[in-house]
Amino acid sequence: MHLEKLRLTNFKNYEEGSFTFSEQINCIIGPNGSGKTNLLDAIYFLSLSKSAFHNQDALSISHQADFFIIDGVFKNGNKPTQITCSLQRGQRKVLLSDKKPYERISDHIGRFPVVLLAPNDTDLVREHSEERRHFFDGVLSQLDADYLRDYLMYQQILKQRNGLLKIFAERNYLDEELLETYNEPLLQLAQRIHQRRTSFVGEFLPIVQKHYAYLSDAREAVDIIYESDVANEEFPRDFRRNRQRDIQLQRTGKGVHKDDFVFEANGVALKKFGSQGQQKTFVIALKLAQFEQLQAEKDLKPLLLLDDIFDKLDDRRIGKLIELMEHHTFGQIFITDARPERTRDLLAAVKSEVAYHHTESFADPS
Repeated sequence: MHLEKLRLTNFKNYEEGSFTFSEQINCIIGPNGSGKTNLLDAIYFLSLSKSAFHNQDALSISHQADFFIIDGVFKNGNKPTQITCSLQRGQRKVLLSDKKPYERISDHIGRFPVVLLAPNDTDLVREHSEERRHFFDGVLSQLDADYLRDYLMYQQILKQRNGLLKIFAERNYLDEELLETYNEPLLQLAQRIHQRRTSFVGEFLPIVQKHYAYLSDAREAVDIIYESDVANEEFPRDFRRNRQRDIQLQRTGKGVHKDDFVFEANGVALKKFGSQGQQKTFVIALKLAQFEQLQAEKDLKPLLLLDDIFDKLDDRRIGKLIELMEHHTFGQIFITDARPERTRDLLAAVKSEVAYHHTESFADPS
C-alpha cells in the first residue's frame, strides 16, 4: 500500500500543491517554514481524517480561506482508491472514498494505516497521562474497529453525563434515576475498553522490548504498566459512590478516561528518572512496535512519516533507523529535512528509490 498522488487546496500554508510520490522513500526538502511538516500532516489527515498536531479541524484551513481540500490516491497492489477530505468553515467535515461519502467517518480509520515519528513525541513520556492514552487509543483505533466504536460511544456518553452533572450543580439537586441512565452504559463501555487495553498491552509490550533492545543494544529492560481504576472489582460501586464529588467538580472523576500507562526502564519510571536518550529510544521503540502491530494485523505496511528526525536524533539512533531501511523493513517512507545534502549522505547506502520534493515553491510568503 502506498500514497501515489496528493493534491492540496487551502491546507495550512498550501494554497495549491500537487505531488506524485515514490513507492519507497520520499524526502520532503525545504527551508524552515516552507511547509514540510504541513505536508506530512496532510498525509496523516488523509489517512486518519484528522490532524496529527491539533484537535480542531478548522485550524488546518489556510489563513483567509473558507475551506480546505485534501485529495489523494492510495494504491494497494494495482487497485487505486481516491480519498477526498474537505472542510468548509462552520460546516461538518466531508470524507469521500472514490467520490462516495462514508456512512460514518470512523469507517475510514485503519483502511490506510500510518505511523508518525515527530520531534514532540517525547511528550508521551514526559507529559500527562492524556498524551499516553491518546497514543494507545490511536493505535487501537487503527487496529480494532470495535474498540474505536466503543471509545467514541464512551466519549459521547461521558460528555452527556458531565453536562448533566453541571446542571445538578447549578440547580443544587440530584436525580439519581436519571443519572443512572448514563452510569450503566458508561460502566459497560469502561469494562470493554479496559479489557481491550489490558490485552493489547500484553501483546504490544514484547514488541516494544524487542525494538528497545535493538535500538539501545539491550542496555536496559523496559516495561509498560497499565494503571486503571476499572481493574478494581469494586469499581462500579466506587464509581457510583463518587457522584457527590462528581457533581461538585461538574465532571466524571473515575473511569477509563483517567487511565495511565507508566513507562519504566530497569524498574524505575522513565518520566522521572529516564535520561533524554532513554526517553527518545523508548518513544522510537513504541512507534516501531506500532508499525509492526499494524503491519501484522492489516497484512500491509503502514505509511511511515519521519518529521525532522535527522535534526532531533543522535547518530546512533539515526544509524539504527537507516539500517532498518536498508533491510526493507518499511514500505513507503516520507522524511522531512531542511538540509538536502545531509539526507542524501545518510540515505546513500539504502538500496531504494529516493524521490526529493521541494516545498519552498509552495510556501506562503505571508
